[in-house]
Amino acid sequence: MMTAPLVFPRPTRPLRRTAAIVIGALAVAALIPVAAPDSAPPDSAAPDSAASDGNRAQYHFTVPDHWKNDPQRPLYVNGEFNYYYLYNGDYDQKVGTAWRLATTTDNVMFADQGVVADKGTNANYDLWSGSAVLDSANTAGYGSDAIIMLVTQMDHPTPAQIANASGPQAQFLWYSTDGGLNFQPAGDTPVIANGGRTDFRDPKVIWDADRGRWVALIAEGQKIGFYTSPNLKDWTRASEYVNTGLGTLECPDLFQITADDGSTRWVMGISANGYATDEPNTLAYWTGTFDGTTFVPDVTAPQWLDHGFDWYGAVTWADPANAANDSRFAMAWMNNWSYPHVTPNWPADGFNGTDSIVREISLKRYGAGYSLVSQPVAALEDHATSVRNLGTFAVNGQLPLDYEGSAYQLEADISWADLDNVGLQLRSSADDSRHADVGVFDDFAYLNRGGTGNPDASGQKLESQVPFDPAATNVHLRILVDRTTVEVFVDDGRYVMSSQVFADSADTGINLFSSGGTATFSDVTITEFASVDQRPARVIGDFEGPTWGEGWTATGSFAGQGPSGSTAPGTVGSQVLDSYVGGGDAATGTVTSAPFTIDRSFLRFLIGGGAHPLGVEPATSVNLLVNGQPVRTATGNDDGTLRPVRWDLNDLAGQTAQLQVLDDATGAWGHLMVDQAVLSD
Repeated sequence: MMTAPLVFPRPTRPLRRTAAIVIGALAVAALIPVAAPDSAPPDSAAPDSAASDGNRAQYHFTVPDHWKNDPQRPLYVNGEFNYYYLYNGDYDQKVGTAWRLATTTDNVMFADQGVVADKGTNANYDLWSGSAVLDSANTAGYGSDAIIMLVTQMDHPTPAQIANASGPQAQFLWYSTDGGLNFQPAGDTPVIANGGRTDFRDPKVIWDADRGRWVALIAEGQKIGFYTSPNLKDWTRASEYVNTGLGTLECPDLFQITADDGSTRWVMGISANGYATDEPNTLAYWTGTFDGTTFVPDVTAPQWLDHGFDWYGAVTWADPANAANDSRFAMAWMNNWSYPHVTPNWPADGFNGTDSIVREISLKRYGAGYSLVSQPVAALEDHATSVRNLGTFAVNGQLPLDYEGSAYQLEADISWADLDNVGLQLRSSADDSRHADVGVFDDFAYLNRGGTGNPDASGQKLESQVPFDPAATNVHLRILVDRTTVEVFVDDGRYVMSSQVFADSADTGINLFSSGGTATFSDVTITEFASVDQRPARVIGDFEGPTWGEGWTATGSFAGQGPSGSTAPGTVGSQVLDSYVGGGDAATGTVTSAPFTIDRSFLRFLIGGGAHPLGVEPATSVNLLVNGQPVRTATGNDDGTLRPVRWDLNDLAGQTAQLQVLDDATGAWGHLMVDQAVLSD
C-alpha cells in the first residue's frame, strides 16, 4: 500500500443511528447483584493504568518508534513467524517506508529484529506492501532456503516523486539468504512492469501446488490482476477481478480453507472502501472457487471481516500446526487513512502504529452460504496475569462494576426478556460524562466511541454497527480494551468491530446498563495480560559509513581504514567490514566495537572469508569479548559468501562486551568479511 495518505470519498449516507444512551437520565433502581463474584487471584489487586505508562498498548503489537502501517503476511521460518511490516523511521518529517521485522512463536509476544529491507538503498527508493515466500524448490535460483519478497516500489522515481510517493508503481524482487533477516534487491528492474497503470501495488503471492507455479494478486485501482509464474521472475497476466463499487482496492489476499461442514472453499479478500454502500472500510471478502487462473465468487456482494473503523490492510496466514487447514490467523493495522496522523501516541510516546490482536479465523456455514468467524488467538490466554469473575448481575438502568482499568478483556453473557437497549460503558470517567459504549439495540449490535476521545473530526465515524437478530434474547460479548483501542467480538465472531478509542488516561471505569427492562449479565469476567512491549533491536555495526563506525577502533593494518564496497552474496547494503583492506591477505590487526551492555538475548551478524578459528593460530575470527576475554567466537568457511551467525547471550545478561574482528592470518583466505551486527531478542 502507498505510504502517503489515501483520500477516500466521504460517506454519502446520513450519519448512523446513535443507539448509545445517556445513562445519567435513567432510573438507577434494581441494580441487584444476583451472584457473588469469585475472589480475585493475589496478583489482580492493581489493574493496569494508562496514567503511568502512556498510550502504548499493553497487549497489542505496537511499532517500537516512529511509524508503521500495513502488516505484511507473516512467514513461518525456522520454528517462528517472521512478521514484516511497513516502517518509516523518518516519520513525521518524510514519507517513505522500509520493511521491519518482528518475530513470534505464538502471535502474541513479538521480538523486534529491526529493519530488514531499507528504503533508499536502490534506484527505486522506498518499499511498499508485498509478500514474502519461502522458495523451498529454488525456483528463483537463490537457493532452497531463500526467502523471496515480491514488493511494490516506484520504478526509478524522480526526487519530487520520492518526496510525495507519486512515482510509477511496479513489482520488484528482493531476496534473503539468511532466513529473512536481511533482504537484497535483485536489481533495479521490475519483474512485473507498470504498463501505464496509476495504481499497481500490493502483490500477494501464493504457491499453487496443483499446478506447480506461483500466483500473484496485484491491486490495480478497481481491479485485482491475477498473474502466474514458474520462478517468481517471469510473470504472465492470467485474469482479473473487477469491482467498481468499493473505491481503490488494496492489499489483496487469496487462500483455501476447510469449512465446518467439511467442504473446501477459496476465499479472496481485499482492503476496500465500502462507505458508498453503507459498509465498512476494512477487509471485504468473498468465498468461491479458484482454478489456478480465475477466482469466481459464490455471490457478488462482499462480506466484511471487521465492521469497525480501524482494521485496514489486513493479512491472513496459515497455521503450520493445523494439518486440517480449517483455521488460519489474521491481523490488521488499527488506523484509517481518513485520519492516520491523529493519535496521542506520537506526541506523547514517540510512535504511531498499533495492530489489532491476532485472530484465529475459520469458515462456518450459515444456510446456503459461508462466512468467516473470528476469535482472539488462543495463545493470548497464556499471557493472562489475572482472571477475575466479578459475578452475575441483574441490571435495569446503570451499574458500575467494581473494577477499573485501561487494558483488559471483558467477557459476559447477557440475557433479557424484553428491553430496548443493553450493553456496557467502557473507559468511563468518574462522573460518567465520558465513555465508549458497546451493546445491542433492536436489530444491531454497536460500538460507539462518540462519547469519548476519538480520531474522527468529521463526526461521521463514531458508531459502527453489525446485524443482530431482533428476536434474540441473549448475546455473548467478548471485548478487548487496550489503551487506545476497542475490539468487540459478538457471539461466535461472525461479526467483529475494531476501532481506536482515545479515552483520557484517568477514565478507567466500566458500567453495565439496560433500558426498557431488566437484563442479566452472567459471568462477567475481566482478564488482564502481561505487557508485550518489544525491546527494539540495536545495530552494533552496519559498516555503511566512511569509518568502521562510531566508537569502533582499529589496530595494525586496519588503523585509518574503513569499510569496503562489496557485491559478495549475503551483503547487506553496499559495504562490509573486510579485513582485506590495508594490505590484502597479508594485512593483520583488529577492528573492535565500542563497549556495549548485553541487554538483549541474541547477537547476530554475517560472516564470510577465511576458516581460521581462534585458538588455532593464525586466526581469522569474530570474537565477543567480556572483560577483554573471548566468550564467543566464529570464523569463516574459506569462501566469499556471508552466512548468518547468531549467539545466545542470555547467560551474559547485564555484562559489558565488545565485538572484535581479529585477523592474524596472512596466507590464502587470510581475511574476513563481516556485516550487519545486531543485538535483538
